[in-house]
Amino acid sequence: MKKQKNACFWVAIALILCLISSVGASIVQTGGGAIKYHDITMVTDSGHELDALLLVPKNATRENPAPAIVASHGWYNNREMQDLNYVEYARRGYVVISISMYGHGDSEVIPDGTWWDAENNANGLYDAVKYIARLPYVDASRIGVTGHSNGARASRVAVMQDEEGLIAAALLVSNDAVYQKDDQWVNIFGSRDAGIVACQYDEFFHRVKQEDGTKSAPRDYIDQNTAQSFLHFGVDPTGLDKRSADTYYTEQIDGKESIRVIFNPAITHPWAHFSKNVVADSVTFFDKALDAPIKLDANDQTWQWKAFFNTVGIAGFFMFVIYAAIALLDIGYFAELKPAADAQPLPAPKGKGKGWYWGGLAFGAIVGMILYPTLYAWCSKNRPAFWNQGATWYIGMWTFLCGVFTILFMVVSYHCYNKKNGLDLAERGVKISGRKLWKTIVLSLIVVVAAYALVFISDYLFLTDFRLWCFITIRAFAPMHFATIAKYLVFWLVYYIALSVATNGFNFVQLGKSNWLSTLVQMFFVFIGPEIMIGVQYITFFNKGFLWSELTHLGGSITGIWLYPIVFILPLAVFVCSKIYKKSKNPYIGGIIMGILACVVSVTNTLTLG
Repeated sequence: MKKQKNACFWVAIALILCLISSVGASIVQTGGGAIKYHDITMVTDSGHELDALLLVPKNATRENPAPAIVASHGWYNNREMQDLNYVEYARRGYVVISISMYGHGDSEVIPDGTWWDAENNANGLYDAVKYIARLPYVDASRIGVTGHSNGARASRVAVMQDEEGLIAAALLVSNDAVYQKDDQWVNIFGSRDAGIVACQYDEFFHRVKQEDGTKSAPRDYIDQNTAQSFLHFGVDPTGLDKRSADTYYTEQIDGKESIRVIFNPAITHPWAHFSKNVVADSVTFFDKALDAPIKLDANDQTWQWKAFFNTVGIAGFFMFVIYAAIALLDIGYFAELKPAADAQPLPAPKGKGKGWYWGGLAFGAIVGMILYPTLYAWCSKNRPAFWNQGATWYIGMWTFLCGVFTILFMVVSYHCYNKKNGLDLAERGVKISGRKLWKTIVLSLIVVVAAYALVFISDYLFLTDFRLWCFITIRAFAPMHFATIAKYLVFWLVYYIALSVATNGFNFVQLGKSNWLSTLVQMFFVFIGPEIMIGVQYITFFNKGFLWSELTHLGGSITGIWLYPIVFILPLAVFVCSKIYKKSKNPYIGGIIMGILACVVSVTNTLTLG
């Protein structure tokens, strides 16, 4: 009974943390009630459903319409990834729409390759411009567009489609302008104000083809003719004065004074999502271009508090997962799953056992590092249409194969060493009856459903979710995603169940005096492989100006970015599975729960192909 009370106490603490997260994030994003915050799905001029967030500050009225900004995320992301921008824009009095481009978030999925067709209005961004221009409290003469990566591309395409002249300003974050057409320098922005955030270590953009066929490093972008032509308003920059980053240049075009500026921070492509300096440059640019109704210092920023409260929600969410699973063991139907005593570590490995223990941990890390870059090209060329998410297909295949290798190693180690040295699979919970397995599955599903209920409640009541920057996003999602989750679930279940069995059934051993040392060691080994891969990518990038994957032709530029969530979720999975195992002696509960959660997070935060 005491254990049940302890688990229920921590469930209550988890619920309190989730509530603090939801309320705190809501207060920040609504400016303490000064901003109306709407979750909308619009049927657009292109005939599709577009999922978006609409922020309307109190200063925006029919009598005093306010300028507006349309913001978009990058490829494989969704509308919430612009939270740093839409929070700060709305605080300064702009009406803001942050969209999920078609195929992203809960927006309609459209056929592959049609995203940039004219009829799809810049993959939904120009649809949002048309929508916001019709709102009675918006000054349609002062509409800006911005976006990160492919959101910047959408902004650029929207400008090129904007025959109505609805867009007054555009800021492209981590993407390029169109500099030439038919080998002639061009000014695609006309008299509009325009800016570019060109990160010096951008994994994808701000490169120029050289005479020898190579491309320049992005850190050299500001010195290239492309950047100089942009700053000279689209003319051939040869022989003209060299213009600098972080400087506003003006010129009269069609009777209007127009702005050009390039910001050149020494950061990476995804870092622009979380850069205070990029936000400061962004709000300064739009103030100059659109005249912010509320004047705040560029460094007066509160979005970091939203990030803090969202992170508190992550902590509460996983605390709930752990202790809800433990508490359910005391309910009558699941009582059969509860052990007589907590799980105890196996004796410290000795002799050959040390080789199997440490060798197994190293084997898992090395296999993951070999498979990850080498699998990318194959997955890019061999994705069956049935699996309709490219990123999830690649990460899923890698995850699945790592799981298979983990299982194979456990089988070999069991028959070659562990069995002879007294490892009892039944005693460790690896071998269980069909009835217990069924109850294990039911308990795991109840925990996942209950945990996600917290997310949907937070979304319904406060329009918030639980997230830690780009590492993990646990958000409410539309029913259309369930079919895709079902398609990919097996990839994650194989790995996370295998990880939990290996972590707890085989490798939960006595290291030192604390039982936690074994868990920490295993968290380190699942963390270190992805971390080494990230380190190799970016140490090379910072030293040479090019990614390791570019120089070796192994993997793609985006593979380093896709490792960020993995660095977080893998050690977290070890921690969650270990906590549940110590109270249940059942390695499958944590493995199933984390497998489902990892799959749902992956599927609901990426691009779905039509």
